[in-house]
Amino acid sequence: QVQVVESGGGLVQAGGSLRLSCAASGRAFSSYHMGWFRQAPGKEREFVAAISWSGGNTYYADSVKGRFTVSRENAGNTVYLQMNSLKPEDTAVYYCAADPRRTPSSWSRTSVFNYLEVWGQGTLVTVSP
Repeated sequence: QVQVVESGGGLVQAGGSLRLSCAASGRAFSSYHMGWFRQAPGKEREFVAAISWSGGNTYYADSVKGRFTVSRENAGNTVYLQMNSLKPEDTAVYYCAADPRRTPSSWSRTSVFNYLEVWGQGTLVTVSP
């Protein structure tokens, strides 16, 4: 089974950029769909972006479309989330998730993402005004 660890969070001013990384262990990484979620203080966890096992398909929440880019490097067992034009409302703990079966096009649904196989511990992103 794959395990994941996020990194790259921090404090950034509005309009700035950050790149999050999700390092995965396990030889099966290249067969796992991967994604990013976030949870702001006092709010429910929400979908941010997902990428298929091959990297050929990507999906985004409307709130980040055009600003965030998800990518993966299977040789290095790593998934990235490039975040540009950050806004204070992007402040949250960002989580990496992985699943070998559930199609990433469905990961925006709570009924799906609550059952994803692997979750990381999260990395905090704070965007100041």
